[in-house]
Amino acid sequence: MSPAELVEFVEGLASRPELWSHLVEHDRAARTYSELLRDDDVAAWLICWMDDHDTGFHDHDVSSGAVAVVAGSVREDRLVLGAAPTTRVVSAGGAFSFEASDIHRVRHVGTQPAVTLHAYSPPLWRMGAYEVRPEGRLLRHSVSYAEELRPIGGVAA
Repeated sequence: MSPAELVEFVEGLASRPELWSHLVEHDRAARTYSELLRDDDVAAWLICWMDDHDTGFHDHDVSSGAVAVVAGSVREDRLVLGAAPTTRVVSAGGAFSFEASDIHRVRHVGTQPAVTLHAYSPPLWRMGAYEVRPEGRLLRHSVSYAEELRPIGGVAA
């Protein structure tokens, strides 16, 4: 599925809370997440955010994706060579997409817990989590889709 098709998919899923609202559960210590669907074309997830929850910079290996925000707000930062990351805040009712090649991070913002719906195509299996070393080197760590993304050591980017 293309990024535009994935946005349409997550927006459609967002319009059907009977499929996912019973899974909303917030935990201050960590994001909570539930896989809603996995087939040959797409995987869909519900993720709950609060306080300082942060994925750290990561990629989605060969999968493109889209995110619909159904409650609260999240901030997406995309890594840009030679410049500060590009940043946008997306609140309830908004959505964004990304290519498989994008390196980004998503963080909770605001005082209200957030809930997001994610779709990945092809279905997510591996991701790259990035560590920014003090000397400026970027190191990629391969992680399973089942592992919770968090910032990795090094310095803040």
